[in-house]
Amino acid sequence: MSVPYYQIDTFTDRMFAGNPAGVCFLAEWLQDELMQSIAAENHLAETAFVIQRQSSFELRWFTPAMEVDLCGHATLAPAHVIFRHLGYRGEVIRFETKSGELTVTRKGELLELDFPSRPAVECVDPGLLEQALGIAPRYVGKSRDYLAVFDSERIVREITPDMDILMELDSLGVIVTAPGGDCDFVSRFFAPRAGVPEDPVTGSAHSTLIPYWANRLGKSQLYARQISARGGQLYCEDRDQRVGIAGRAVTYSVGFLQIPTD
Repeated sequence: MSVPYYQIDTFTDRMFAGNPAGVCFLAEWLQDELMQSIAAENHLAETAFVIQRQSSFELRWFTPAMEVDLCGHATLAPAHVIFRHLGYRGEVIRFETKSGELTVTRKGELLELDFPSRPAVECVDPGLLEQALGIAPRYVGKSRDYLAVFDSERIVREITPDMDILMELDSLGVIVTAPGGDCDFVSRFFAPRAGVPEDPVTGSAHSTLIPYWANRLGKSQLYARQISARGGQLYCEDRDQRVGIAGRAVTYSVGFLQIPTD
């Protein structure tokens, strides 16, 4: 079986930057085990699987190790494909996902995700967090992920986490963040339990980052950078129960996967 496949660099305007995502377009769902094997074989942070229905698209996301309930860059990637390669003429794409309906709106060169807001609740460091990061955060909160806030971009850049200790935490991943020198805030994201030691750019983490920084800075429009080795830029908006996360994307490859049918 030939499956149309695209690899897209997201939250960037140039190739070999941002976060690469695989996108598979299916006629009907494959077995979960097979989709997981495809994601592991692709060895990208996320592979998106998409089925077109009459008025919307169904969308699921797999890391090399598991299916996840929310992913930003692997929502931006299929939206880019639908707009750029499949000739979609509307301005809004609707995806049905495990996190409900998500929309992507075309706004000039940007594609804007509308995601649920996931504010972190302040909590006590479970003890392993400081040990894993090698430095005590000034603030610790938790939603799906732990949120560790530091005083400077330099600290965030220099963190070299102990992945074995991060694996022991009771969360999907850990977000580290600080005020940015040339932007409102910077971040990095580590999720070794999901098979992603460091994610290059993490849209879903901004469901937690945006409400924190909007409240701290007293503004709803924010410009953010994820300062991984590949780097990425995100244009953010706090909308109370929702967040807007916008970025660019570029196509790296187009082809087919040859999937066994037995």
